[in-house]
Amino acid sequence: MNDDRRAVGAPTRELAAWISGLQYKDIPERTREVVRIAILDTLGCGIYGFGTPWAGMLLKWARNGSSGRGDATVWGDRSPSLRVADAAMVNGSAAHAFELDDYHNAKLHAGAIAVPAALAMAEKLGSDGRAIVTAIAAGYETMIRSSLASNPSATRLRGWHITGIYGPFAAAAACASLMKLDPEQTAWALGLAGTQGAGTWAFNADGTMSKRFHAGKAAHSGVLAAELAAMGFTGPTQIYEFEDGGVLKAHSDDSDVTQLTRDLGRVWHTDTNSIKPYSCCGSTHAYIDAALAVRAKIGAPWDLQRPVKVGLSNVVDVQCGFAYAPGSALNAQMSLRYIVAAALVDGAVLPPQFTDERMRDPALIKLAAQLDCVHDPKLDALYPKHFAGWVAAEKDGQWVRADILNPTGSIDNPVDAAGVTAKIRGILPDAPVDAIANVALDIENHDPRELLMLAAQSKVQAP
Repeated sequence: MNDDRRAVGAPTRELAAWISGLQYKDIPERTREVVRIAILDTLGCGIYGFGTPWAGMLLKWARNGSSGRGDATVWGDRSPSLRVADAAMVNGSAAHAFELDDYHNAKLHAGAIAVPAALAMAEKLGSDGRAIVTAIAAGYETMIRSSLASNPSATRLRGWHITGIYGPFAAAAACASLMKLDPEQTAWALGLAGTQGAGTWAFNADGTMSKRFHAGKAAHSGVLAAELAAMGFTGPTQIYEFEDGGVLKAHSDDSDVTQLTRDLGRVWHTDTNSIKPYSCCGSTHAYIDAALAVRAKIGAPWDLQRPVKVGLSNVVDVQCGFAYAPGSALNAQMSLRYIVAAALVDGAVLPPQFTDERMRDPALIKLAAQLDCVHDPKLDALYPKHFAGWVAAEKDGQWVRADILNPTGSIDNPVDAAGVTAKIRGILPDAPVDAIANVALDIENHDPRELLMLAAQSKVQAP
């Protein structure tokens, strides 16, 4: 590992020195496995998301400013056509396009940023699989630690979308690793990434496309930051800790900068990444598990007149507890009420539950409105370390309740490589999913360009 004495006592520089010096051999096997699964999951989600209108709009925008000959490939296309930053933006937005991409309890989505940025930059540089795994690990760890230092709940309640504001750090770290930037250049890259961080939760007002854009723009910003730093363009080397404008103080009243570098290189928060089995906000997944468990105990078809209670933490209530009204897919994917209703009636919360027809079904709308959502202070104490929740329904005068501490897909209830492969096969039935999985899950022993060629063979239909 490189040693930069200026890093001592300076969190941004300490993190930069770690990123610059990180080598494949420094990464535990468990973390490598998490990264390989993340590559598979993110690529599958991105190929699926390629068919969404919002991804198509971003691709059109990027191509309008392109000569048609670039260094990086858009997943689903057959040849490099965009510069690295633009390809990362389109692929990142596609990966985050339908609420299927991975998440972390630090309230962020790292895969849709670190993976597209790393694969695009690696394509340009001709990097091998080990370099890609190293870069993505650096990106995940940097982004997660950024959020933990900020305090994710406090930051979220300020109205920030953490994926947008801390995502540029993930892409910058990944690209700095691949480009072999020195500690000083990497500190500049982090500074340039942080000063571009943006994204608020205002999309929830009307279910707009801006949430999908946050991941892609973060990937774009991080690539740009690393490329500028490589040219000698300086960025603030105290982007986290500076009193006047450091991101931690700007985003939160309860930050702890020591979380940024505590046990850095020894404790990998990346290992606690979560995979989504459902096509909606990760904070609602415990409620889906609970609703499905209650449904299994009581039986189907679901009686729409049956009383149902749902216990909420304050953050989940603010974020997802709003009254449901039919609108965009994102509106439904963020609505706890709609999601629980769909789980109880349909027994599933996947892309078919977010078609225009299903989201406007009068029975689902009525059930969503009838749910008795109650604040549970015990859940406040658990969140966000545990994305916990409970659902209860009345049967024959008795309440049948299911409590979920950690949802399916979390580190305590994981979805493994086989499960991710099955997930991708389910959303991409016409794609060469097994071939993609074989390469992604053994990326160190393959030419990474194989993934892009396989992605190009995938048939994509709009959700």
